[in-house]
Amino acid sequence: MPRALLIIDVQRTLCEGRHACFEVERVIDRINQVSRAARTAGVPVVLIQHETTGGGSMDRGSPGWELAPDLETAPGDQRVGKRATDAFHQTDLQALLQRLGVDELVICGLQSDFCVDTTTRRALALGYPVVLVTDGHSTLDNGVLSAPQITAHHTVTLANIESFGPRVVPLPANEIRF
Repeated sequence: MPRALLIIDVQRTLCEGRHACFEVERVIDRINQVSRAARTAGVPVVLIQHETTGGGSMDRGSPGWELAPDLETAPGDQRVGKRATDAFHQTDLQALLQRLGVDELVICGLQSDFCVDTTTRRALALGYPVVLVTDGHSTLDNGVLSAPQITAHHTVTLANIESFGPRVVPLPANEIRF
């Protein structure tokens, strides 16, 4: 199956300061490990960036909107801007994947309980089997649950969704092969 790697919202505002996701440096290291393997195998890497308007920390072109400095990128990486938690919603992501002949996704990034979760569910609904990088996604504490609890919960929940047909296979970065 032709695969693509989706790296979701690894942007400065979620990687630095008070909104930094839990153990984000470790998560970026794992994402870089997976993206290096993908590029070596000729697998498309898609960098997805959330963008807002109106003076927020993720306004397109603002420092917080920029990709995290430690995230490794390459000139051939594809880029998709989004305005919703679903990277497919009102974007050209689906058309891009179809043009590339992709029929399976590897997903990682930020935040587990928002964009990673929603994009993964939408991918399943669109017919894509997903490999979720278990140590390649993170979030923030939410006042009820800790970030590690939230991330673990979403990994287990996504892996147990059967109703779409395609499934989520949770794997750590060091077990992902392209």
